Amino acid sequence: MGEKLYGLTVKELQNLENQLEMSLKGVRMKKEELLTNEIEELNQKGKFIHQENLELCNKIEVMRKENEELQKKVYGARDMNEASRSSHLAYTFCNGNHLDAPINLQLSQPHPHNQ
Repeated sequence: MGEKLYGLTVKELQNLENQLEMSLKGVRMKKEELLTNEIEELNQKGKFIHQENLELCNKIEVMRKENEELQKKVYGARDMNEASRSSHLAYTFCNGNHLDAPINLQLSQPHPHNQ
């Protein structure tokens, strides 16, 4: 702690300073190693989450297409535009380039077809 250095010679103080610098260098190297490992781990997690996001976006697109096909079957091809307007389904799709873009999904019951 530097409290009892009054009896040391200049050479002894220089040796102590060198030891402290070497110890500090070792601490810094260990810190850098730990931070580098943590960064690599977080990068791997980020890649995994990105891949998972892309897979979920693909699933959403498949579900949208399936929903469209089901609406065609229920409402018929000629009434599809009317059904799409009244279904209140909102989709926002990601393309992998805009990962921070929100995905908003809303489900609602189909409106009965007026004949």
